[in-house]
Amino acid sequence: MELELNNVEGLRMPRFKSKGMLEHTAVADLWKHTLSQLPTVYGRLAYLASLRDPNSGAYRHYGLSAAFGREESGKALKQSHERVFSEWLNLTLAEKSLDLMTYLQSLDDPRRTVVGHWLKSEHYRGQIPDSARPMEIELFHRDLEALLLILRNASAAEPPDPGSGQPS
Repeated sequence: MELELNNVEGLRMPRFKSKGMLEHTAVADLWKHTLSQLPTVYGRLAYLASLRDPNSGAYRHYGLSAAFGREESGKALKQSHERVFSEWLNLTLAEKSLDLMTYLQSLDDPRRTVVGHWLKSEHYRGQIPDSARPMEIELFHRDLEALLLILRNASAAEPPDPGSGQPS
């Protein structure tokens, strides 16, 4: 922290400024302190999509807004969502498969349960940024649905997850 003295009505008043925050943009701060901590591209995509209000499409992150303001943080979240979406699209199908498997393994719920729910609810369709072009949307849906179907079929050949309540 840097101490700065301000002259207010002839008095010198201390004011503290966080040097680290002033040296970063909202995007840099988001990547350094949050997104870099998420080990998968899909995890970053899911996280950023979860910060978009389903009613307005506005992105909201309390900590980022407190540090950089609502408008700046919203722009940073939107830009980062678009960047991560593009990063996901540019992965090979094999890389997407590995990334998705790693993400699913990090969840508390069994993979079989999550995959089944996603295929029924199509929850992942809400993870696309508003700026995505129709061909990008189609590629995202096609690849993710193919991977989910492969995972569902592979899970059908596995024994039930312990504690799932399904008979062996």
